Amino acid sequence: MRRVVAVLLGAIIAVTSLSACTETPSMNTTYQSGDGTVTEIKPMNRTASVSWSGIANDGLPLSSNNLQGVVTVINFWYAACAACRVEMPDIVELAEEYEGKVQFVGVNVRDTADTANAFKRSFKVNFPSIMDAESGDVVLAFTGVVTPSAVPTTLVIDRQGRPAARILGVAEKATLKALIKTVYAEVEQQ
Repeated sequence: MRRVVAVLLGAIIAVTSLSACTETPSMNTTYQSGDGTVTEIKPMNRTASVSWSGIANDGLPLSSNNLQGVVTVINFWYAACAACRVEMPDIVELAEEYEGKVQFVGVNVRDTADTANAFKRSFKVNFPSIMDAESGDVVLAFTGVVTPSAVPTTLVIDRQGRPAARILGVAEKATLKALIKTVYAEVEQQ
């Protein structure tokens, strides 16, 4: 009996030791949920514009330089993210509603272009997504400003390219629409 207990104890210690040596998961391998926290930044408190660029899932370059003077909604996502699947139909509807007024841009933090394009077809996504999994350049551009610390994260960027709002986690349609309307109204007043 003591021998069995010793063998079991040894196995438990070995498994515990091995699991302690695994790497800490990164944003590209796990889902970190957001709690739905909404942060709004008043115009006088906004940082300088954030410059970002990348290659979209259609293979074409896209950057903040292309969107000067345009209110932009940036959504950080990946195909296997359950919360991303929940919010995408509402984001697509808002993109249709604001077509010609507000530019929507996805930032895929994990997938290949083929996987992103399959997601795009499944959810009828009507806006481009930058493929950021390998470089992380777009995520890095917003780090320290309105860090996209969960997937999904949605940002509303004002006409000057400055972050005006952030939603960590699922972007509820009514909430995102209210944020867009607020920032768009600022544009109309200028």
